[in-house]
Amino acid sequence: MPCRTGASRVRRGTEGAGERGSVTAEFAAVVPAVVLLLACALASVQLAAQQVLVQDAAADAARSLARGDPPGTVASRAAHSVPGVRLSSSGSGDLLCARLTARSRSPVGTILGLTLTARSCALAGGL
Repeated sequence: MPCRTGASRVRRGTEGAGERGSVTAEFAAVVPAVVLLLACALASVQLAAQQVLVQDAAADAARSLARGDPPGTVASRAAHSVPGVRLSSSGSGDLLCARLTARSRSPVGTILGLTLTARSCALAGGL
């Protein structure tokens, strides 16, 4: 039978008493950083999706201009796809190019004043 002495006993409940609540404090400090990181990630995905829409509308506008559609009709079709878009066109040899610019509609893009731009070219007279 082992001999127990008072010096070897450890009281339960007193070990780590100074650290009580530290997990809660660490969690409260980390949560805002994680939320901010997720918000930035979602905002960048939203901006990328808007850029794809503008690029797709620019490709459609270039093809329409190359077929001989009036610029007013092409601009209204592009504005239907991307609200607030501005169309400018240029020609170079056999190519007709459309350049679309639009203000970002995402909250982060609006705060930062981001403008999305896309340019696409098509062979003039093509079908």
